[in-house]
Formats: sequence, structure tokens, C-alpha cells
Amino acid sequence: MRTAHSDRVLPMANESAAAKRPHSLSVVVPVYRGERSLKAVVEELFAQRERFEAHTPPIELKEIILVHDCGPDGSDEVMRQLSRENSIVKNVWLARNSGQHAATLAGMASSSGDWIVTVDEDGQHDPAAIPGMLQCALREKADLVYGRPVNPPPHSATRNLASRLTKKVFLPILTGGKVQYFSSFRLVLGEMGRSLAAFASNDVYLDVALSWVTRSAATHDVTLREESRKTSGYSTRSLTSHFMRLVLSAGTRPLRIASVLGGGSFVTGLVIAGAVAVRKIWYGFDVVGWASMFSLLLIIGGFILLVLGIIAEYVGLLVRTAIGRPLYVITNDRADGPLYRD
Repeated sequence: MRTAHSDRVLPMANESAAAKRPHSLSVVVPVYRGERSLKAVVEELFAQRERFEAHTPPIELKEIILVHDCGPDGSDEVMRQLSRENSIVKNVWLARNSGQHAATLAGMASSSGDWIVTVDEDGQHDPAAIPGMLQCALREKADLVYGRPVNPPPHSATRNLASRLTKKVFLPILTGGKVQYFSSFRLVLGEMGRSLAAFASNDVYLDVALSWVTRSAATHDVTLREESRKTSGYSTRSLTSHFMRLVLSAGTRPLRIASVLGGGSFVTGLVIAGAVAVRKIWYGFDVVGWASMFSLLLIIGGFILLVLGIIAEYVGLLVRTAIGRPLYVITNDRADGPLYRD
């Protein structure tokens, strides 16, 4: 009887111990132009440690992973200094500039926490929101939680409009409704992030790729802060490149959408041609409207060129993947290598 009683109590004790065990957290920060802002971001994370530990459930700030994406400023020196000052700051060095998504995946691959949080280097994301994001994940049983801003991002009106259009219109279409919202402030299960980093290929769009491995995603309201730097790290060209990566990461769905639109255009053309023929036979008037015909040809021709352009992008992606171009390459700190040896 005593043995049976012990068997009943032991699982309850194990469950209680598991509930009190802290959730270890890896914070990944891709660094491109963080010379002036990075130190404040890391110090703010350290300032939240006691609040994390007192949270229910408790959170252990296990590591802060800074990924150097070979920017044009002195971010590397700041990273070295922060790593020397605290042992939980770990630096990851990329061989060349690979872009924010590749740098984030490199940081995920180097992480070891139960959860991974990705934050920007410019101070927009408030670390105080992280416990709320974890609570949301546990409450919703979500593998992935995005910080959804309740205030407009501190960017130009044109950029904010393009961002809203992409997230509300293009994203649900391109992902089949699996992803309704995304941002660079995200909390994801550590094993999910590391597994994704192991097989993600060239030119992948991180948030689309996350939809492949996560079962459910949720959002948590956050407040964005002003960037600590005066100019954005993204040009119009780089933002356009981000959008094209989003399109290509959606697989063959854009081609299927183009096929549906092409089929609809063909059927519409047949209907209009039939209507013109019937009116010509019944009413006998001359068919006019060369200007509208020319405009229609321009629209159809532009649509064909658009589809061909999408196909060409897919071919280019396949070529880059086939020849073995890596998404990123992790190296040692160049300052300790032969190039800078006295």
C-alpha cells in the first residue's frame, strides 16, 4: 500500500517541480549597424533579468547571441566589449553580409534555450514585453508568438502603407492563410528555431519558413519605440528584395495565382469577343475602340512579362541552390585570424 501511495504522489511532485523550473531564454540580435544602439539594447536586457526571474513562470536569461552581419560601422568592437564584460553574451561572426533573415537563422542555430526571442538592434523592441509574449504562448499553446505593435511604426507613411498592404493582403494569399501577421519581434520554441536553421536554404523568408514547422502562431500587443539611429538600415531596394524573397518563399503558390489570373483574363477576353461579334451581327455597326484595344494589349503584355519575371526568379533561385550557395557561413572573429595578426 505504501508503494502504491508513493507511485501516486511521485508524478504530482514531478509536475510541481517541472512547473517551477524556469524557462530558459536565448535572445538573438542580428547586428548590422548597431555601433551606437547595441550596448543600450544589451544593457536593457540585463536590467530585465530580475523581472524575468520573478515572473510566473520564471524566465532565465540564458544567453544573448549577437550576430555580426558585416555592417559598415564599428559594431564588431562593441560586440567584443560586451562579450568581455558578461559571459552570457555570445558573438557569432558571419563571413559576409547575408541579410537580416540569414543572420537571425545563424543566431537560432547557435542558441540553446527553451525559447528564442529575436529583437532588432535599433532599440525599437521593448524587452519588458517578453514575459507577456511567453504568457501568450503558454495560454494559446502556440509555438510562435509575434509582437504586434499597437502604435504605428516610426517610419515614413509610404513604408508603413506598403508594410500594411503586404501583411494584410499578400501574406495571407502567399501562405494560404497559415500566417496572418509577422514582425521581427518574435518568440519561438527553441527546438523549432534550431530545426528550421538546420535545413533553411538560400533566399528563404524567415517568417514563411517558420509557418512550415510551427503548428500554431499567435500575436501579443506591444508598443514600438523610436529607433535610436536617425536613418533606417533598409533602403527601398532592400525592402523590395525582402518582398521578392517573401514571394519566392511561398513556393509555387504565386505561379498558381498567376495561372488563375491568366485563365480569368482568357475567359473574360472570350466573353468580350463574343459580345462584340453578336452586336456586330445583330446591329451591324462598325466596331471601334483602337485606343481601348491598345490599352488591353499593354495590360495583357505586362501581365505576361510579370509571370515570366516570376518564373525567371524561380529559375535563379534553383540555380543558386543547385550550385551550393550557402544561406550563411559562420566563422571565427576576424580580428583573431591571420588577416589581423601582427
